[in-house]
Amino acid sequence: MNDLPISLIVAVSENGVIGRDGALPWRLSSDLKTFRKLTMDKPIVMGRRTFQSIGKALDGRDNIVVTRDPQFTADGVSTCETVTDALTLARILATTRGADEIMVIGGVGVFDATLPVADRIYLTRVHAVVDGDRHFAPLDTAIWQEMSKEALSQGPRDEFASTLFIYERRTGQAGEGEQHP
Repeated sequence: MNDLPISLIVAVSENGVIGRDGALPWRLSSDLKTFRKLTMDKPIVMGRRTFQSIGKALDGRDNIVVTRDPQFTADGVSTCETVTDALTLARILATTRGADEIMVIGGVGVFDATLPVADRIYLTRVHAVVDGDRHFAPLDTAIWQEMSKEALSQGPRDEFASTLFIYERRTGQAGEGEQHP
């Protein structure tokens, strides 16, 4: 077991959409503020396309980009070829920074690779059905337990209402690659 929890943070529509054409398919200022608060002072792991959709390194966080492109570089980011290498670097940076968890911020490939080893998921449910080309699979309730839920205040810069759910891996639930008795 890891000494530092690995947490996914994702906003998901009612129909499982998390992205469209390389961007978020909604405007949710309240969710962006929640994202900032939850990720600040922690290492964040993301894929190259997610980084490019953001357009810059996020301040106050150790930005780690997973890419197979050896030529890819960007100011303020560390690059790793694999998710495993990115999580190893994130553990080192978290220890150096004194962070209490590692945050995985997307996209789909990075989420798929880290879900089997994740300890926690911060899931903002966007109360809308939207079109998109990137999806987040429904969580298996045999593995993930809802720990809390909090409606995010819908402000004038929020296209839709949303709710933040926090899920934790149930005790004794092995990752996908392990055998269950």
